[in-house]
Amino acid sequence: MNIRAVIVEDSRLARNELKELLKKYDDITLVGEAENVDEGYGLIQAENPDLLFLDINMPEKDGFELLEMLDEVPMTIFTTAFDEYAIKSFEYNALDYLLKPVNEKRFAMALEKVRAKMETAKRDSDKTKKLTEGSQIFIKDGESCWLVKIGDISLFEIVGNYTKVFFDDKKPLLYKSLNQVEEKLPEETFFRANRQQIVNTNFIENVVPWFNGKLKLTLRNGEEVEVSRRQSYIFKDRMSL
Repeated sequence: MNIRAVIVEDSRLARNELKELLKKYDDITLVGEAENVDEGYGLIQAENPDLLFLDINMPEKDGFELLEMLDEVPMTIFTTAFDEYAIKSFEYNALDYLLKPVNEKRFAMALEKVRAKMETAKRDSDKTKKLTEGSQIFIKDGESCWLVKIGDISLFEIVGNYTKVFFDDKKPLLYKSLNQVEEKLPEETFFRANRQQIVNTNFIENVVPWFNGKLKLTLRNGEEVEVSRRQSYIFKDRMSL
């Protein structure tokens, strides 16, 4: 894990102090420094850092004003010589604050918070990461196990608290809800036909109009899927030129 950091601090001495402390940490890369809010704003827009060391009390504009200028705020550690700013800093969701001169042990503790937050963000990102057609999933149903390519699955269907997975001539059960499955599937390939079923559009062999504005799909494996009226409109729009 490489953490990209910037420093916005009007004191050259304080900037040098932070840079010396950062040299001891291989997982943090300093990508730039600025001595005022306007320079800092341009630097953050250009570099999109993970971490910001930000002085609160600067001439013309202070650190709080910089945060208000940003649409997306990096993890922020305030640096200040005045501890009365500490409470206000947390109103801006600062990760931590450091009093100048910065204590080496206190600096290390602040960086541990940074790493913990980065790890949490990475886990959350991995949970929602989309699969591709070439991705494989492991399915165990009773004594049988399969490693199945997502693109080879023709249909997902609700069965109680489980989801039935259709591939080849197999229909094992996966202990996940259909909504959980849908979050991971590539949207360009899979389509939610109704509350109970998600279909792989590559397996659709025939489409016919059905009752009440609905559609009926026939898949290559012979399975028939009724598309709800609402989803039929979406399906027509998605599949048209």
